[in-house]
Amino acid sequence: MTVRLEIADHVARVTIDRPQALNAIDVEAEARLQTIWRDIEANNEVRAVVLTGAGDRAFCVGADMKGGGGRSGLEYWATERPGGFGGISLRDTLTVPVLARVNGHALGGGFEMVLGADLVIAAEEATFGLPEPRVGRTPCDGGMVLLQRQIGFRPAMGILLTGRRVPAREALALGILNEVVPRAELDAAVERWLGEILACAPLSLRAIKQTVRRTAHLTAQEAQAARLPAVVAALQSADSEEGVTAFREKRAPRWSGR
Repeated sequence: MTVRLEIADHVARVTIDRPQALNAIDVEAEARLQTIWRDIEANNEVRAVVLTGAGDRAFCVGADMKGGGGRSGLEYWATERPGGFGGISLRDTLTVPVLARVNGHALGGGFEMVLGADLVIAAEEATFGLPEPRVGRTPCDGGMVLLQRQIGFRPAMGILLTGRRVPAREALALGILNEVVPRAELDAAVERWLGEILACAPLSLRAIKQTVRRTAHLTAQEAQAARLPAVVAALQSADSEEGVTAFREKRAPRWSGR
């Protein structure tokens, strides 16, 4: 199977499993990812997602140029990909936190998937880049529109207009990543972040993510006034009461996700 999905203890782990192709996304993998994201969205027991690539060399190096069916750049751009590259780079319907575990190179669409995540933990050897202009293409699944919204204009243009690779430490300094660790500590770091996420009320996190993702184009006043479904659900939830009760009783809350 080109992409694996494992769900346990409220965490969905999505692994691109094409290490022989540096986890490049071909037509089959793209279809599989689209199905996986829909399944996760429909599963109320999932409270966090970890997205990674198999092996030690690459997280994902983007579209498989050998397995793209010979499409031109214009044909690729015109092909519908709900949610952007890999179904995640531009997805606005997934409200649970997505953590990218970057185990190696994240290039092209792979970098766009990273930009579509909420948290990013990377191994020291990881690199990031949008090399599309070096092969006559463009980062049209989120790279051109996301990077300059997430970091400063000059650094973003320095990456976009050169196609260069950015080392993990530089990416951390630019604000692209949350943490960089030695490879041997990558899984422990991911689990630590997951623990922090799962300690929070799941509906509160859904409300926060939906607000951040859907109101960035609004003024602060307009965003504050938005009555988004996830926010209403969180404020009306049993967990909203449980959190206050647990605080008063000086114990850890027991979240039900309801």
